[in-house]
Amino acid sequence: MAGLLAAALGASLAAGCTTSGGPRDDGRARPHTSTPSEGESRAKGPSVLAVKIDNARAARPHTGLNAADIVYVEPVEGGLSRLMAVYATKLPKAVGPVRSARESDLELLAQFNKPTLAFSGAQGKLLPLIDKSPVQAEPPEKAAGAYFRGKDRPAPHNLFLRPQRLMPAAPGKDALTTGFRFGAAPAGGKATASQTVRYTLARYTFTWSGSQNRWLVAMDGKAAMASDGKRLGAPTVVVQYVKVRKSDFHDTLGHYTPYTETVGSGKARVLRDGRAYDVSWKRPKATDGTTFTTRTGKPMTFRDGQVWVVFAKAR
Repeated sequence: MAGLLAAALGASLAAGCTTSGGPRDDGRARPHTSTPSEGESRAKGPSVLAVKIDNARAARPHTGLNAADIVYVEPVEGGLSRLMAVYATKLPKAVGPVRSARESDLELLAQFNKPTLAFSGAQGKLLPLIDKSPVQAEPPEKAAGAYFRGKDRPAPHNLFLRPQRLMPAAPGKDALTTGFRFGAAPAGGKATASQTVRYTLARYTFTWSGSQNRWLVAMDGKAAMASDGKRLGAPTVVVQYVKVRKSDFHDTLGHYTPYTETVGSGKARVLRDGRAYDVSWKRPKATDGTTFTTRTGKPMTFRDGQVWVVFAKAR
């Protein structure tokens, strides 16, 4: 299965597969990036930086997370979660703590043009799959000068990345081939003060702040803060309901890693402007971005700024 996944992702990217954000519903909605009809092949486009981030309690507060364009929340073994931060419009001085990659990261990242993936390592049998996948893998073994150990917390929660050691400048918003669309809020939605997503041993709550025009993040019942003292939060939050199955890989204790299937279709809840919208999502193949559609069949638009996507198990 692992070999087939790597081959499929590589073949799709080599074929120059691209993604469209779907038809515009009005002149205000806009896709996250250019589309093939605008004459550019994604295979020649810029590449994002993706960083796998630790989210154990000992790893908090996080560094550089507020600068990410997208923060993905993924379930991992033991009922816990990890984060995948994607950077395109700006590169912070440091990001972390950095932790290990998982099999489903490769499917998630296949929507981008050969993204650079920073991670601390991976399960031994997964490493060949990473090497065959269309990502530019940059663990400490390959880019030692880009990483450093912090002194304020114990290992393994103290590995940090200097992004500019991996790429000289931010690639720009055109690298975000996600299918997301941004613009004025659609009609409908339900006034919502907060939304909670629970894993077995992790909990996320997003609470609307009208004064800050964003959803403030809490993790495991505590306000989520950055290492610079600023509160974590985002103008748009997506709770995406997906199939979660057992991966082919497990840790040293025999706990199998959940595999989050981000290709397919399903339901989602989009939070923006203090309202919740129940929508549908669709991603036909790994090299496509994900489109979100309202109940009326129009594209769901996000508010400009950072987007959090929380993967939750479909009921």
